[in-house]
Amino acid sequence: MTLTEMRYIVALARERHFGRAAEACHVSQPTLSVALKKVEGQIGTALFERTASDVRITALGERIVEQAKRVLDEAVKLEEIAEATGDPMSGQLRVGIIYTIAPYLLPQLIPALSRLAPKMPLFLKEDFTANLIPALKSGELDVIVIALPFAEPGLVAQPVYDEPFRVVVPAGHDWVGREDIPADELDGQNLLLLGQGNCFRDQVLESCPRLSGQDALDHSLEGSSLETIRYMVASGAGVAVMPSSAADPLIDKEPMVRVLPFAGSPPERTVGLVWRVTYPRPQAIDVLRAAVLSCQLPGATPHR
Repeated sequence: MTLTEMRYIVALARERHFGRAAEACHVSQPTLSVALKKVEGQIGTALFERTASDVRITALGERIVEQAKRVLDEAVKLEEIAEATGDPMSGQLRVGIIYTIAPYLLPQLIPALSRLAPKMPLFLKEDFTANLIPALKSGELDVIVIALPFAEPGLVAQPVYDEPFRVVVPAGHDWVGREDIPADELDGQNLLLLGQGNCFRDQVLESCPRLSGQDALDHSLEGSSLETIRYMVASGAGVAVMPSSAADPLIDKEPMVRVLPFAGSPPERTVGLVWRVTYPRPQAIDVLRAAVLSCQLPGATPHR
């Protein structure tokens, strides 16, 4: 069994869906299916049970997947040992970044990193945290930019900056003209939230506990991205909570919304870097952190 075939099997065990597993491995679904049939033919039995709506792993499949994970982990370590002999500031840096950070950080990060490390081009993967973590652990990515806290054996998490949340309302809303908004007053509003699986949605609900009640969620609407939510607010569909990096630029460029601060200590998120303990280019991580801090995102401050 080759390392590539092991990656396919591990991805399928994780995703439980041929299409998603193929996408995660950057191959076509037929390519993944053919590779799996080859492995099952060599072993002489099925590793997965396929139905029209589900993919289930067999008992033997679970044992093989666990062993494959260990082999792939060791293979990543071998690659990192080899990489450690070169210039740590030369060569591609594979960076994962979550959807609610990428559009606001990358326009400044790319030129900043180009100045600090001109021989270190970026490969970028934008995705949910739940998908970036396995890609980091498997060696597909070198470092990821996510919202913290996060803790898992074998991975290092380093806070980089904090950014407060803002309340964004339509230009004709009754709150326009107020200095700030208590978090409790969001209860009962038509709240616009990101969909399930997005960590920023969870952070908003955690920061404003009364929004987690069923009555508050009954008044909520979902958007697929912060930019979509911005336009929904502008149309008058409701109000939203957004990070300052996304909200503060709207003050000058979006006349159909108003950006208001929270009263008291505003809810906020901490953004940081996560990488493998064994990653052999710590200098590259340090430069990435310096580049992120140099971006000076609206409202963000270096982590205290």
